Amino acid sequence: MEFHGLHIAELFVDGEQVTHMNDWLTDEYDVQTPEAFTFTASDGYEIHGWVLKPAGFEEGKSYPGILNIHGGPRTVYSDVYYHEMQMWANRGYFVFFCNPRGSDGRGTDFGNINGIYGTVDYQNLMDFTDEVLKRYPMIDPEHLGVAGGSYGGFMTNWIIGHTDRFHAAASQRSISNWVSFEHNSDIGHTFILNNQGANTRTDVELLWKQSPLQFAPNCKTPTLFIHSDEDYRCYMAEGLAMFSAIKRNGCPSKLCLFHGENHELSRGGKPENRIDRMTEIMNWMDEYLK
Repeated sequence: MEFHGLHIAELFVDGEQVTHMNDWLTDEYDVQTPEAFTFTASDGYEIHGWVLKPAGFEEGKSYPGILNIHGGPRTVYSDVYYHEMQMWANRGYFVFFCNPRGSDGRGTDFGNINGIYGTVDYQNLMDFTDEVLKRYPMIDPEHLGVAGGSYGGFMTNWIIGHTDRFHAAASQRSISNWVSFEHNSDIGHTFILNNQGANTRTDVELLWKQSPLQFAPNCKTPTLFIHSDEDYRCYMAEGLAMFSAIKRNGCPSKLCLFHGENHELSRGGKPENRIDRMTEIMNWMDEYLK
């Protein structure tokens, strides 16, 4: 068998919209186009990122902003439609997101953060936030939020223990303690070996060193935790531990547990629960950022 090029066939057509089922939504909400840019982070790597402006954006006004962090970490963001980011933009927020080291699509060296979670990836995200604030000075640095789920939840937990620059956080289906994660996750044993290079029999100290729970006493950021009671990937005990730890500090925090939902709540959950989840996040951000 012989192939002649990467594209077996290409089809070019002129498209025309034939249905208008969602006109009632586009009449009420504005879909914002992501603005892409690339910059060189402090470690010398190029980082790709995007920014959504608030619906009805006006020059000269100041706006709050939200950093959103993807899961994985071996997944990627791009300039496609993300409904919850569009909701935030329509709520009056700048929304910014990027692919830090650990993300997919850039080769093994870029994607490999095994054993160094919370180091180079964290610094990339902080550099990205700095770059966004430089390029978009209308974002108020005193009104910044951060949110993420799964690995993004881990990183949200990590961030609130390492910096006070964010004034609200939404940590979802997260990891807070690699030591407990090994035994309460359906992929715990293999995941920590593949991603941390250790387990509780070989190097508990390394796992604890990279656990956000260790740094919870530093947290001053009001944080919302969202988990599902049938999430066996990132079990609700991870969120409960982080919630309890920062609550003990007197830090404002709230825990929402969704009954009968799993790791896919935000994407495949019951419609009413997906709406409730988004409402909880938006209300939390509004309370502390507006």
